[in-house]
Amino acid sequence: TLINANTEHDYVYRVREGWAGRIRRLDDGRAQFILIFLPGDLFAVKSMFVTRHPDAVQTLSDAVLEQIDHRRLRDAYAGDADVALRCTWQILEEERRLHSWVTSLGQGDAEERLAMLLVDFRGRLAISSGAGDSLVEYDLPMTQEQLGDHLGISNVHVNRVVKSFRERGIATVHS
Repeated sequence: TLINANTEHDYVYRVREGWAGRIRRLDDGRAQFILIFLPGDLFAVKSMFVTRHPDAVQTLSDAVLEQIDHRRLRDAYAGDADVALRCTWQILEEERRLHSWVTSLGQGDAEERLAMLLVDFRGRLAISSGAGDSLVEYDLPMTQEQLGDHLGISNVHVNRVVKSFRERGIATVHS
């Protein structure tokens, strides 16, 4: 766990390698992954603007992260237009992802949700890796339970959808 829920946190991070996720745990033990952070993403940018993080952030794989104290980043933000633009872009990109995800959760069935997630990950990884359209496979370091917590379905249902994708030739899943 990089950031505990409902705590103050002094850092903003950039994912160099690996995956991380913002997660909200409910009192009854259920959990919802809100955003998944991939290589190149900044996260906890809101540390520059709010004192407490309502959600936890945890790594989903081995990860290499860069961190900067939010006060230093705020100073850089104020003094460097490129830094300000990158931070603003990241906040807007998170909002775009959240809007897409809310629509998917509200209107998509389990197959549509998983397909959108896999396509989103592939697109983002293609850009961050520089592979572009040549990226045809990638590691997905999330368990079926974690995927279910992101998709809003049980891990048993995740298993059924993955099996269906495999049988229909939509996706190839190893391990």
